[in-house]
Amino acid sequence: MPTKRDYYEVLGISRNASEDQIKKAYRKLALKHHPDRNPGDKAAEELFKEASEAYQILSDSERRAQYDRFGHAAFSDIGASGFDFASSFEDLFGDVFGDFFGAPRGRGRRGRRGQDLRYDLELTFEEAAFGTEKKLQVPRMSTCDTCGGKGAKHASGIQTCSACRGTGQTSFQQGFFRIAKTCGSCNGQGTIITEPCGACHGSGSVRKVRTRTVKVPAGVETGSRLMLRGDGELGTGGGPSGDLYVVIQVKEHPLFARDGTTIVCEVPLSFPQAALGVEIEVPTLDGKVRRKVPAGTQSGTVFRLRGKGLPDPAGHGRGDQLVRIVVETPRDLTPRQRELLEEFAQISGDGVSPASKGFLDKVKEMFG
Repeated sequence: MPTKRDYYEVLGISRNASEDQIKKAYRKLALKHHPDRNPGDKAAEELFKEASEAYQILSDSERRAQYDRFGHAAFSDIGASGFDFASSFEDLFGDVFGDFFGAPRGRGRRGRRGQDLRYDLELTFEEAAFGTEKKLQVPRMSTCDTCGGKGAKHASGIQTCSACRGTGQTSFQQGFFRIAKTCGSCNGQGTIITEPCGACHGSGSVRKVRTRTVKVPAGVETGSRLMLRGDGELGTGGGPSGDLYVVIQVKEHPLFARDGTTIVCEVPLSFPQAALGVEIEVPTLDGKVRRKVPAGTQSGTVFRLRGKGLPDPAGHGRGDQLVRIVVETPRDLTPRQRELLEEFAQISGDGVSPASKGFLDKVKEMFG
């Protein structure tokens, strides 16, 4: 399967291009490669589809942000069939180009796009780190199976609107201008249902729960959004369905904290371990690794484990894991432990605690 080209490369624009620059770039390519101007040219048709797909993503701020963060992986479930190439062209150029391409200008009703939906998906820390596949149960309006979306009990129950003669619009003359407006009798549908379907009551749609599988790319974090095109509410009047936005919520991990692609893990050591040195087992996403902690390690010291962090969503490898040492102060001492510590304090010289000596020297220098 050929690798998809970068959308910015397809349109020939920079990654910080403005909305106007995106529109101008697409307009130029769409006019050049439109199938009506290149009949029978499969290469031109593919270039037109490629440009339209790039425009649909980059012209929408939400989708563009997702693409900039996750690349094509953010829309891996869509596929070419999920893009409405014609609507991109119509939205940008309107009906004014209908005659230019040899097609009649649009008449009658125009479908309305369905509403977008939101689905909050909770993931474990590991699922977010390495990516996963989830099945979603999404309630949404779907085509009525009883009437096939027609809204009528029988085909004979649908009649052409006599007021607009099926166009969905009525017009009137005002001075030199003819003004068109949505037909009030059929609400722009062009038809009137005389015998409504009993299941959907004439709407042509009913609420159903749909199972949808989503592939979550590795490295997502809380607040990340994945878009499933066409999985929102059903459009009306033949309009396209809305989109489904999957919003990620990552559960907190008992050992790991996250900073971008970096993982931070705090490891507690006892005072003797930190003073004498020790070999410890450090938990990572890939399992435990052994790490030597040198004698005299101070609380707050950080060690780096390269490549043990989180995957970069854009595919630039993995981050690192930071191991922060926390030296614990003992509590609830036994009499013998207290005695030994007091003895240790008495025989400790300045060389044993260089940080303390340095601090006191600075205090003396500051206050005299």
